[in-house]
Amino acid sequence: MSDPAPRQPIHDYLAELEDIPGTRIFTAARARKGYWINQFAMSLMKADNRARFKADERAYLDEWTISEPAKQAVLARDYNALLDLGGNVYFLSKLFSTDGLPFAEAVSTMTDMSWPEYRQMMLDGGRSPQGNRSIKGGY
Repeated sequence: MSDPAPRQPIHDYLAELEDIPGTRIFTAARARKGYWINQFAMSLMKADNRARFKADERAYLDEWTISEPAKQAVLARDYNALLDLGGNVYFLSKLFSTDGLPFAEAVSTMTDMSWPEYRQMMLDGGRSPQGNRSIKGGY
C-alpha cells in the first residue's frame, strides 16, 4: 500500500478559496473577526430590538462592540464591506429583513446588477462560470 499524498496545510487550502471572485468563505478566522457584527445582526430577531434599531440606528449600534468601519458599513447597508469585516450573510439576513428586503433582493445589492437584472440572471440559470473562477488566473 502506498503512502497517501501529503496533505496541504489547512491555512494554505483556505487561502486558495480567496481566489474565487465575489466569494468570501466563512472561515473560523472570519467568524472571530465578525463576531460582534453577527451578534448585532442576530439581535434583530427580537421585535423590541428591531424597533430600537429603527428608531435610532447609530445609538443602537453604539451599544455593540463593533468597529467604526463596521458601524459605517451597517449604516450604509454596504453588505460587501460587512462580509469583508467578518459578517455572515445568513446573520446579515436579519438586517435585510428589518429593512423589509427579501433575501434575493438584498443579495442583488452585492453585485454590479440591479434587482431586476439579478433576478433575471438567476431565473436564467445563474452567473456563467466564465471569468468567475479565479482572480489570479483571470478565468
